[in-house]
Parts: sequence; structure tokens; C-alpha cells
Amino acid sequence: MEYLSNADFWIGLVKIVWINIILSGDNAVVIALAARSLPPEQQKKAVMFGSGAAVVLRIVLTVVAAKLLELSFLQIVGGLLLLWIGYQLLTGEEDEDGESKGTGTMFAAIRTILIADLVMSLDNVIAVAATAQGDMLLLILGLAISIPLVIFGSTLMIKLMDRFPVIVTLGAALIGWVGGETIVHDNVLHDYAIGHPWLHYVAAAAGAVLVVAVGKWMNSRGEVQRA
Repeated sequence: MEYLSNADFWIGLVKIVWINIILSGDNAVVIALAARSLPPEQQKKAVMFGSGAAVVLRIVLTVVAAKLLELSFLQIVGGLLLLWIGYQLLTGEEDEDGESKGTGTMFAAIRTILIADLVMSLDNVIAVAATAQGDMLLLILGLAISIPLVIFGSTLMIKLMDRFPVIVTLGAALIGWVGGETIVHDNVLHDYAIGHPWLHYVAAAAGAVLVVAVGKWMNSRGEVQRA
């Protein structure tokens, strides 16, 4: 009960929720892109399970984030993985087993959400961990409250993507942008990146352009082959 009368606890909770509102925009885009090709009833399940599992994953990640970020090449691998995810989401590739709009595809969507959230949250969770200052109850409550916010944002994005297809391209570009940023933030490149601040923007822009260019090219090749 002492938490209820602790002003610092409530201020910290508001900070964590606010940080997650700001930092969850790209996660909502990933969830929407991964779920958009599913039937409506499976879209809702993928968004709910994906968002909930992603938040649980983020809680675990927050505990070990500082150590993870010290590992060399981890963010390079993660950034390359994000570029691949952005490409796959843009081209709408199915699993190798050829399943389409089935249960397997829903689990594939959830898997994509979790992998992307894992990589994209490496830097974000540092801000949350710093705000929580070791208070696990504060951390868990703040992230749990964020679940409906992520679900609402993802559901809204799916509707917007159906109405404005260009958002799919912009979403893939965003994932590519974050992928480029992630690569250049790796521990191996940290000192060089600090001395050359422009590298951050060049890498991010290159990631966005690469995902969109390769994705569009592969889509156009597919259309030609089907014609």
C-alpha cells in the first residue's frame, strides 16, 4: 500500500508510460505490417498476442539490456535482421511451406513481431530501465499499461494501410531506417560514429532506401513473371 501514497512511484509510472507511447510508434508499424495480410479475425489475435508477448519480452530485455549492448556485433546482426524483415514485409513473402492466411501464417506474423521488437527495443529499453531505477513493480506496471496503447496503434495502422497502400512502403522504409541506425550504433562502430555524427543519418537513410528499392524491384519482377 505504500506505493499508493508514494509520489515518486506515480511520477515514475507516468514517465514510463509516456516513454513507451513515444517509443512504440515503430513497433505499432511492425505489428500492423506483419498482421495486415491475415484474415480479420486472425489479425486481432496476432495483434493482441504479438503486442502482449512483445511487452513481456521487453520487460526481460530491460533487465539485461545494459549487458547486451556491450556485446560487439550484436547490433550489426540485429540491424541486418531488421533490413531483412522490412524487405519481407514489403514484398509480402509467405513461409516456405506455402501456407496462406492460415494458422501457421498467424504464428509467423507473431514471430516476426517478436524478432523485430527484440531488435528495435535494444536502445529503447535503456530509457525505461533508467526511469524505473531498479523498481521491478514500476517497470512491469508501466510496460503492462502500454499494451492497450500498442494494440490500438497497430489496429489503427492496419486500417490506414488498407485505405492508403503507400503507408506499407513508408512502414517498410521506417524499419529499414531503424535497421541502419541499429547497425551504426554497434559497440564496434561506436567511437567512429561519435567522431562522424553524419554517419548516423547516412546509415539510416541507406537502410530505408535499400529496403524499399530491393522490395519494389522484387515486386516488379514478380509482376512481370506472372504476366
